[in-house]
Amino acid sequence: MPVDIIVVLLIILGIVVVLRGPKTLPKWGEALGQAVRGARTEATKAQGEIQKRLDEPDSTDDEARPSA
Repeated sequence: MPVDIIVVLLIILGIVVVLRGPKTLPKWGEALGQAVRGARTEATKAQGEIQKRLDEPDSTDDEARPSA
């Protein structure tokens, strides 16, 4: 099943290269690389923020509990 998807994507890529020309491929590659790099950077930032929040002691739980 995954091989079929790869074959279809390669055929689509071939059609796009023929229609748009090979001169636009480097621009597309650069844009794709920047998008992947940006996504990785944001994922790393989000992971760091989540880890930071997990490591902090949660003082809101103490305030939310009614005193006995």
